[in-house]
Amino acid sequence: MGIEFGHRGERLGLPESGPGSVAPLGRRFGALAIDWALSLLIAYGFLADGDPQRAGNWALLIFFVLSVLTVGTVGCTPGKRLLGLRVVGEGGGRLTLPRVVLRSALLLVVIPAVVWDRDTRGLHDRFARAVQVRI
Repeated sequence: MGIEFGHRGERLGLPESGPGSVAPLGRRFGALAIDWALSLLIAYGFLADGDPQRAGNWALLIFFVLSVLTVGTVGCTPGKRLLGLRVVGEGGGRLTLPRVVLRSALLLVVIPAVVWDRDTRGLHDRFARAVQVRI
């Protein structure tokens, strides 16, 4: 019943499963949690002088810088690497620096990241013309 849309990533020319397929949500949330924990740890240990409120504020900046530097250079954050994911352009190539900055900034706003399309890509990935795939 209903309309058959095909598998996630089919419109983007991605395989249904295995390497290069759209990353599952569980792994993406896990990678986000790892990256956020790493950002908080760095902020609390080096910049917050033991103040949890300041650590949270600094963690936002660290998360942004971590995302821009790592996705912009190697295509994945530490959390994504640990869980076997990477971020690529819709055509399969690397993202340009302006697209990485846009994606990272929208990720910090949160709302674009929790509004998905039928390929389970958040608006931050759609606007940056990016997709998260399995390695």
